Amino acid sequence: MLKAIGLMSGTSLDGVDVALIETDGERIGAFGPTDYRRYSDQERELLRRALADAVSISERNERPGALSEAERLITEIHAEVVKRFLQNNSIAPSAIDVVGFHGQTVLHRPEQRLTVQIGDGEALAKALGIQVVFDLRAADVAAGGQGAPLVPIYHRALVQMQKRSEPTVVVNIGGVANVTYIDNETLIACDTGPGNALLDDFMLRMTGEAVDRDGRTAANGRVDETWIARAMERPFFSQPAPKSLDRNDFAALKLDGVTAEDGAATLTAFTATSIARIASQLPKPPATWIVVGGGASNPTLMRMLSARLGSVDVLRGSDLGWSGDAIEAQAFAYLAVRSLKGLPLTYPGTTGVSQPLSGGVLAKP
Repeated sequence: MLKAIGLMSGTSLDGVDVALIETDGERIGAFGPTDYRRYSDQERELLRRALADAVSISERNERPGALSEAERLITEIHAEVVKRFLQNNSIAPSAIDVVGFHGQTVLHRPEQRLTVQIGDGEALAKALGIQVVFDLRAADVAAGGQGAPLVPIYHRALVQMQKRSEPTVVVNIGGVANVTYIDNETLIACDTGPGNALLDDFMLRMTGEAVDRDGRTAANGRVDETWIARAMERPFFSQPAPKSLDRNDFAALKLDGVTAEDGAATLTAFTATSIARIASQLPKPPATWIVVGGGASNPTLMRMLSARLGSVDVLRGSDLGWSGDAIEAQAFAYLAVRSLKGLPLTYPGTTGVSQPLSGGVLAKP
């Protein structure tokens, strides 16, 4: 078993998750500590500017506008996070075999074979004195895959630990929502639509805070079912898996002239509706849906999702002892070890790539 640290900065732009696991790239030997470092308002604003400037990218190494500054910031913050994590847990850098570094996605256009995650893996390896695996999506996209989601192979490892034999779906609700369908060796995955991104952006405009804490605002609002029905007519929702999204693919959808409560309720229901829609595209009706990511902490979203899925078990990952908020960070630790061993990260059923494919770039300190 190797000791691996995983790092994740997701499309919600909230902060950096860090987690330690022990794994051989197949089985999970042990879960280690986890931690989180929130972005400041100023850091988040720089990342938002970088997202806006990334729209003009046509070659994945381009860094126009705020992107160069944002890449330096991302790298420095991740180095700071790992150093603090090791110090707080009395772990020597020499005890860590590899760091899995996702970076920050600023553009995802797989139809153009283009995906960009900023973050300098070479600089991070030198700053930490630990080898780093980074740029984990590029090989899949270059081979014609969607490059997302990458976490399904880790979801399968988690579900296998539970010894569940019936079809199970793991739902990850970050900025974008995605699902992994697991039925023994059958693995199917895709993005389903907006996760928290539309809601967070709406709350920022309406309240100045980019989050609906505990779903309280949505709980006091009224859902505009007509607006949701129109939004669900977008072609993406009828496309079969695998499929993936850029964070801003639904940014053109606007809710004008509504209260914060009604808008939050409608956008929360939109996320729940788009997740539930995928059930009709799966090979068998899942017996259990397990929700992880930031959305699992939103009681209003969980209620809406349960209502739309009907009479099936809808659990939080934390109900099973999983580190719900740290699962993606754990996954990138797991993927880094698989990359070191040349094991597949993506599959035809998860990204649409033609054959199982490894990936990632190794940076030595």
